[in-house]
Amino acid sequence: MSAAAPPSGPVTLAEARWPEPDDQQPPRIPGFIVSPFNPLVAAVADRCLRAAHGTPQTADPRRLERTAIVLASADGDTATADAVGRAVADGSRVQPLLFFQSNPNAVAGHVAARWGLRGPVSCVRTADADALPAALAAAELLLLDGDATEVLVIAADAAAGTPGEARARLLAPAPHPVPPRLTAPPKGNPHP
Repeated sequence: MSAAAPPSGPVTLAEARWPEPDDQQPPRIPGFIVSPFNPLVAAVADRCLRAAHGTPQTADPRRLERTAIVLASADGDTATADAVGRAVADGSRVQPLLFFQSNPNAVAGHVAARWGLRGPVSCVRTADADALPAALAAAELLLLDGDATEVLVIAADAAAGTPGEARARLLAPAPHPVPPRLTAPPKGNPHP
């Protein structure tokens, strides 16, 4: 008897991107200032989760309870970093919100709170311009380890002066193959 094949990689339950053809700027988020990065992340996450769940109010809380977030970026929130750097260099007062939003977990926490996601939150910085492969690898580990039953993967970058681009996927583990059913041998002589 041959062994069952190992399950394949995660399955995609929903996906989204920003911008789509009619998109302008992502909606602003109260408490996040200066940078397009955080609204970009929240917009693509919202778009992906809506494709899978409808609205935060109609989503199944049992699914959300073990949904993790992986946010990956090659450059991160450069607009916030630049604003803090300019203020420090000029000897100006740094706006307190910039310290809060300079941590990428802040926008991931915003998404988690809005949707009721209760799984782990991970942020990955990658040397590759395309952050999606690193995010997918991190998500696969969360699923394989059993730390989450679904993972919202977001890869985002927003260069200064642009609204940026982002992709999101909601992943779940691949279904395990059902082993062949073993039956008892027939009673008596099968060859009369």
